[in-house]
Amino acid sequence: MLLDLKAHSERGSVSFAVRVQPRASKNEVAGLMDGALKIRLQAPAVEDRANEALCEFLAEILKRPYSAVRILAGDRSRTKRVEVFGVTTAQVEALLEHDA
Repeated sequence: MLLDLKAHSERGSVSFAVRVQPRASKNEVAGLMDGALKIRLQAPAVEDRANEALCEFLAEILKRPYSAVRILAGDRSRTKRVEVFGVTTAQVEALLEHDA
């Protein structure tokens, strides 16, 4: 199964599904799960800490500023839709090859 990516050329961004596993031993990309990028985070899923950690982690591994990452949908769910500005679909797909 492939990662469900949507490029928005008019905005210069890419959106994709993410499946978050909070309270993991380390922050990492853990492969693909039902078309979503599975990401393990050390942060707990309380007081928006996991969402903030997700944005920080994606910004770090995609070499973008924190402000370039936003959660479009699912801020109270493990499955989220994330948008990252200033990246290409190839850069997001490379996360699977690099870390998984």
